[in-house]
Amino acid sequence: MSRLRNRVARATATLLATASLTLLVATPASADWARSAEYWLEDYGFTTAWNTTQGDGVIVAVIDSGIADVPDLAGAVIGGKDFSGQGSEDGRTPVGPSPNHGTLVASVLAGRGTGDGEGVIGTAPAASLLSASISISPEAPVPFDEQIANAVRWSVDQGATVINMSVTRGSLTWPESWDDAFLYAAEKEVVIVAASGNRAQGTDEVGAPATIPGVLTVAGVDEFGEASWDASTQGITIAVAAPSEGLVGVNANGRTVSWAGSSGATPIVAGLVALVRAAYPDLDAANVINRIISTATPAGDQATFGYGLINAAGAVTADVATVTSNPLGDLAAWVKMYRRAPATAMPVPTITSSPLPLPDRGFVFSGPTQFEVTRVAVPLAFALGFAILITLGSIGVARRYVVPRDSRDDESSTSTN
Repeated sequence: MSRLRNRVARATATLLATASLTLLVATPASADWARSAEYWLEDYGFTTAWNTTQGDGVIVAVIDSGIADVPDLAGAVIGGKDFSGQGSEDGRTPVGPSPNHGTLVASVLAGRGTGDGEGVIGTAPAASLLSASISISPEAPVPFDEQIANAVRWSVDQGATVINMSVTRGSLTWPESWDDAFLYAAEKEVVIVAASGNRAQGTDEVGAPATIPGVLTVAGVDEFGEASWDASTQGITIAVAAPSEGLVGVNANGRTVSWAGSSGATPIVAGLVALVRAAYPDLDAANVINRIISTATPAGDQATFGYGLINAAGAVTADVATVTSNPLGDLAAWVKMYRRAPATAMPVPTITSSPLPLPDRGFVFSGPTQFEVTRVAVPLAFALGFAILITLGSIGVARRYVVPRDSRDDESSTSTN
């Protein structure tokens, strides 16, 4: 059945799903309905890609609000840790103002379902998960930036080769602690997948970590492959687009619900990264990313769709030329260019009189000595005064022969301020 016929057949079901434009739980749904509502599995080539792999042996870290112990994820989570200071040691206790979020993300990525054709199944249903719980609450004992940096490094050390980050800092920039953490991940050939953000939640432009060079940034589209106005945002760092509307997932209470947001598009793509890593275990991060963007279906301008809509079957099976560097940028080069260390200050001389600081120079200027005043400064002052008198006289003569500016070209002059 073609993608268009699939969409028409699901029209009634998607009306329920598209009612939600936030990252939180929307409309409850039955488990049987959930499996049939996961349109992206067939429309974007996942069911075909599963003939090659389902992500076996790949570890994906989910840095989010924590992955709860629910039936659809039975056996999927192999480890965890809390970085917020609010959760449990194993990272499985949901934390923060959106406690359902991490479980929803995990179910879309690596859900196992609850039986034959029932429950939510992820795009990489055989991948293993790590639950790194963080909190966006301002009351969290650990600052958010520190949570992220620590969670990224821990995920790498635990063997994750893919990291899902359905979170945004809300700014184009990021702290230097993230430089170190994300460089550490890049050095270990880990692919980080990040959400672009949602306009409906006030995110008008892509924010970090989606702006960090080398990160696989995901934009959202609706069920028809059109750009989602509310459940996505735009930016030049977007790499690919995936469904962000009409989604289904499992919340922290084990209920199957409908939801929307680029937070849901991100684990769809993170699951695809896991499939590519399982199918091509010897590929470095740059070539894993390259397979995904090279096989994407062009859909429009890059700031909205990146290289296009993901094609899971193509990413896993197509012949793709290898690359020697990450096509999405080099964080190490960025750090070298934009995080330059401040210049070393010049040595400060010994001062024998009251110093006068000179701004932004790295040294100080000391007052004149008695010798300099009597033997140098006084004669110099006489000579300088005589030179000034001669100069003023010259200017007075010259002014008699110069046409005043305001009568020549003031009207045509411009300013570059």
